[in-house]
Amino acid sequence: MRLTSFTDYSLRTLLFLSANRDRLVTIQDIADLHVISKNHLMKVVYQLGQSGLVETVRGRNGGLRLGKEPKDINIGALVRATETDFFMAECFDRANDTCPLTPDCRLKHTLNDATKAFLAVLDKQTLADMLPADPATSEVKPVRIMRGAASRD
Repeated sequence: MRLTSFTDYSLRTLLFLSANRDRLVTIQDIADLHVISKNHLMKVVYQLGQSGLVETVRGRNGGLRLGKEPKDINIGALVRATETDFFMAECFDRANDTCPLTPDCRLKHTLNDATKAFLAVLDKQTLADMLPADPATSEVKPVRIMRGAASRD
């Protein structure tokens, strides 16, 4: 299974915001760090804002910050909300299934079980679980942007 770039960018955005809780972050900061389209990222941030995962602060000194605590953001729920479908094969989409093997094929059931197992693993994870901790304080270190690359303080 492969996640869409929309889901990937959603995860990257939330991870970056989590690592920079001490300041407001701009869409440009995230786009520059990951070398991704600012326009596409704006769509991602809009959806994350609609779901309450990201707060936006308007104005000259505005930016983005997490709308929830990292421990309250479930990765499985995020992936379900950002992926358009989980059709591992043509037969998963009944409206477009033209495979002549579908009626007797057991592969669909195996792939369905695999998809459920994939999501079950993600359901056990929160954004907090994805963050590197500082061994000395058990807190996340902020990431500073320096000419298109991230560095740790």
